[in-house]
Amino acid sequence: MDIIGAGLGRTGTTSLKRALEILGYGPAYHTREIFRDPARLAHWEAAVSGRTVDWDAVFAGYRSTVDWPGAAFWKELAEHYPKARVILTTRDPHAWYASCRNTIFISYRKGVAWRIILPLMRIPLLAADKRLRNFRPVFDGVFRRHFGDRPIDDETTAVAVFQEHLRQVRAGVPGDRLLEYEVAQGWEPLCAFLGVPVPDVPFPHENDRRAWQRFTRKQVLRGLGRILGRPVRALRHR
Repeated sequence: MDIIGAGLGRTGTTSLKRALEILGYGPAYHTREIFRDPARLAHWEAAVSGRTVDWDAVFAGYRSTVDWPGAAFWKELAEHYPKARVILTTRDPHAWYASCRNTIFISYRKGVAWRIILPLMRIPLLAADKRLRNFRPVFDGVFRRHFGDRPIDDETTAVAVFQEHLRQVRAGVPGDRLLEYEVAQGWEPLCAFLGVPVPDVPFPHENDRRAWQRFTRKQVLRGLGRILGRPVRALRHR
C-alpha cells in the first residue's frame, strides 16, 4: 500500500482514484470495489464490529485506497502501512454535506415518503446481487465511526463532523507524510508530493455526485433486468 486516502467520500475521491491510477498507483480501492465483488463486505463487517482485520488481505492487489470505507480507518491503515503517504482530500464542508445528502446519506432521510421510497429502492439493488444485503448495515457502521450517535441527516452536525475529521488527520499524520488537497488544484501539488512528473494528460475531474448517480442507476437497471427476466427464464424451463 503506497497511498492512503483519508479524505471522506464526496471530496473528489473518484477523481483522485483515477489520477492515482494514471500515475501508476493503481488499482485504487474505492467503494465501487464492493459492488464489483460483494464478498468484500465480509472484511468491513469485521472492521466495523471491532474484530481483528487482516489489512493485507483486504487490500491485496491494490496500491492505494480512497473514499469510504477505507477513509474511516485511516488511522489504523496509517499505522499498519507506516511507509504509505496520506492524502486528505477536502472541500467546502457545506457543499460536501449537500453532495452527501443527495447521494450516500439518502438512507438517513426522514419523513413518511422516504420510509416508502427507500425500501423500494433497495429491491433492485438486492436483485442485482443478494450479497449486498449487508451493505447498509456495514456502511452505517462506517458512518458511525465519524458521527457516533449524532444525527447524520443534519447539516450543522455533519459540518462539525467534517471539520473534526480534518483536525484529527492533521494532528495524527506528520506533515511530511501528509498532503491536504483539493482536486481542483490539479496535477501539480499531487505530483510534487509523490515525487513524480506531471503527466501529459488532463487531470481527471469527475463530479462525484453525477458519478454516484450513474453508478447507482447502473446497479438499479441491472437489478430490474434480473427481476424482469425471471418470468422469461421460468417459462423457458417449463
